[in-house]
Amino acid sequence: MAGPDTALLIIDLQRDILLGKGGPEVQAALEGTVERVAGLLDGARRRGFPVIHVQHDGPLGHRLERGTPGWELRPEVTPRGNEPVVHKRSSDAFFETKLPELLNAQQIRRLVVAGCMTEYCIDTTCRRAVSLFRDVVLAADAHTTGDSGQLSFRQIVAHHNRLLDGFSAGRWTIQVVPSADIAWSLA
Repeated sequence: MAGPDTALLIIDLQRDILLGKGGPEVQAALEGTVERVAGLLDGARRRGFPVIHVQHDGPLGHRLERGTPGWELRPEVTPRGNEPVVHKRSSDAFFETKLPELLNAQQIRRLVVAGCMTEYCIDTTCRRAVSLFRDVVLAADAHTTGDSGQLSFRQIVAHHNRLLDGFSAGRWTIQVVPSADIAWSLA
């Protein structure tokens, strides 16, 4: 599934990403998501694929306020070596960030996407990647969110997996697959 033009993009796996966004079930789902993302990260690193981390810089008083303990990336997915961290202030990891330049410099045309928050940063970044001439593989079980109004996190994740699978712009598409089916090979 992955190729030489593929990178892993980990979005907003920060300590307080789901603070106040649901109870124990939401937190348990987050822990499972972090575990699956860590597995994807390990596979990408072992096979020499580029890894890019995205970190949301929240405003003063926000749960992800820059420089606070809640803003820090989860230790399970801490960047290593020269893995870049892209700082963003909106749901779109491409908007006013260095992400486009990083991808262009490495000739990345496919992104494996995982992280938080499904209905905001995951959805927006996946759609934007396709409109910017990149294929996306969204790890179906390696993104999550909190409860929102009438919808549970499970409903939101399931809805976005169905909605985004097959989304396209020209020849560029989003494919939603379980993380266990994401093969890191250069073939």
